[in-house]
Amino acid sequence: MICGFDYGTSNCALGIVQNSCVRLVNLEDDHAFLPSTLYALDRDLITESVIRGIGDIASRQAFAELRQNAIARAKRARYEEDIAEEDQTLFFGRAAFNEYFQWPEEGYFVKSPKSFLGGAGLRAEHIHFFEDVVTVMMQNIKQRAEKSLGAEITHTVIGRPVNFQGLDAEVSNRQALDILTTAGKRAGFKEIEFLYEPIAAGLDFEVTLTENKTVLVVDIGGGTTDCAMVRMGPEYLAKEDRRNDFLAHTGERVGGNDLDIQIAGKHFMPLFGMDSLLKTGLPMPTQLYWNAITTNDVSAIATFNSMETRHQINQLRLDAAQPKLIERFLRMREEKHNYHIVRSAEEAKIALSDTSQYLASLDYIETDLSASISREELTKSIFSPLEKMLNLMTLAIEQAGEKPDLIYITGGSAKSPVIREAIQHRLGDIPVLDGDHFGSVAAGLTVWSDRIFR
Repeated sequence: MICGFDYGTSNCALGIVQNSCVRLVNLEDDHAFLPSTLYALDRDLITESVIRGIGDIASRQAFAELRQNAIARAKRARYEEDIAEEDQTLFFGRAAFNEYFQWPEEGYFVKSPKSFLGGAGLRAEHIHFFEDVVTVMMQNIKQRAEKSLGAEITHTVIGRPVNFQGLDAEVSNRQALDILTTAGKRAGFKEIEFLYEPIAAGLDFEVTLTENKTVLVVDIGGGTTDCAMVRMGPEYLAKEDRRNDFLAHTGERVGGNDLDIQIAGKHFMPLFGMDSLLKTGLPMPTQLYWNAITTNDVSAIATFNSMETRHQINQLRLDAAQPKLIERFLRMREEKHNYHIVRSAEEAKIALSDTSQYLASLDYIETDLSASISREELTKSIFSPLEKMLNLMTLAIEQAGEKPDLIYITGGSAKSPVIREAIQHRLGDIPVLDGDHFGSVAAGLTVWSDRIFR
């Protein structure tokens, strides 16, 4: 079978063409979207699961040689932690969130691994680990889909952002695509192609047009914002070669996760001592707070989890004018609730799409701990990443050399009225249409997969 595969920063989805129509396959109960999360009882059990999921014997043996140390550690972890062969060791999607929320300090939690794939300065062992994380997630999704469909999936088109990272984009993109290709092959896909995500979103939208238009497609994903200026409509729909129809594309590693991080920093971190004072009257250092919640940056999280940061927080507790806030911060770190805090920020962002005021509960940290956020306050807190998104839209229009007839926005964060109002304010009186905020990329990838593999 042929599929389109949206391996997203926030969610994953897989689509097929059935009876000439695109259908997204349910991956978790009646949900077509599986959160891009993984929880393992032990980190090395991820690698162990990969080798168990590789079907080809020669490939399995080759992988075993590459990962023999990690596989040996996994066996040791099973023995030391008394994990039986039949025990479930990995959890995905909503189940991964549930396990992390219940046992944050016990296992190994990964959220939005796609954000890390193009990271600069990754050592070979980091790249190998990300290969294993992506592989085991792809294996899981492929198996779920095949079980639902009753058939093997062999060919896929996977979505990719314009740029995985902002710095040294060419090297970053090659590294990320190599990881995705390796993972896809190990997951069992025989043929893999890639397509820019904003173009995929545009292909899904194009089938609804009754006349030709020049469209600015804006895809605000969890990890990146991508824009494409595309000529589309009835005259273009059946064309095999669409290269001349794509007038411009821009992209940067700024997305919904960055909005969540800003919300967490500006509205939640003061509850843990950020913006408070030392006994000397000097302001509290802020970088360790940002390290705690910058969950899409490997080095920031590694620094936050280091012993050096633990010692620094302990010293700040002695020097702080309000030591109880620092004690709360230290407890949050020890119990590994930083991912939960960013998740709470995301929930606040979603809620403020429909209401003007939201009370965010942080009772998993402390009973009755909460923060009230208004839509106006949220607008101020996300100014910096939102400005970057708007600049990408403006640049795409400038590169194309013409004004779009309409703007088509998709991606989870694009639902926010704050973002929509900002787009209209910046780009002027151009109609703004909403797509399927979660499914348009997967649907477009499916349309393209059917076109190139049939």
